[in-house]
Amino acid sequence: MTQPLMPKATAVWLIDNTALTFDQIADFCQLHALEVQAIADGEVSTGMQGFDPVTNGQVTREEIDRCAQDPALRMEMQKSNLPKPATKNKGPKYVPIAKRGDKPDAIAWLLKHHPELKDPQVAKLVGTTKDTINKVRDRTHWNSQNITARHPVLLGLCPARDLEQAVVKAGGQTASPESQLASISEVP
Repeated sequence: MTQPLMPKATAVWLIDNTALTFDQIADFCQLHALEVQAIADGEVSTGMQGFDPVTNGQVTREEIDRCAQDPALRMEMQKSNLPKPATKNKGPKYVPIAKRGDKPDAIAWLLKHHPELKDPQVAKLVGTTKDTINKVRDRTHWNSQNITARHPVLLGLCPARDLEQAVVKAGGQTASPESQLASISEVP
């Protein structure tokens, strides 16, 4: 059960406007029963304006009336039909200097193992420019003699989930060629 929005203000409103017991209010607001009693006695939260949980969709008037009839019952929060907010991971905005040198290695690995990826997808995954991708592809990069193809996930430049989604979107296979060769060689 989730806690109601502004639990003390909700408790103030429930004390003033309902016939619920302190235990029922304490259970619903996730407060201690003595704290609810102190609010009712005016020792705590003096001058606090009550917060109506019915108007705000946290509980229905029928639920309050049902629980007011029997002190043994406990109120339950009303279920929300609103979608839960989705968290988006945009990845790190700042790439440390030590990892900046790894970007050409990651680009080389993506170009070698996933040629179906388009340049904008590679640029988004690694956090680089199309110009750098073209220089790595054409071997005109200033450090091309030292570039070795290394997996971008192992370098920490992109999450594995984002790489798999980009490969699927481009129409490629999600498993890397190395893992496919390893699984083929294990079969008798």
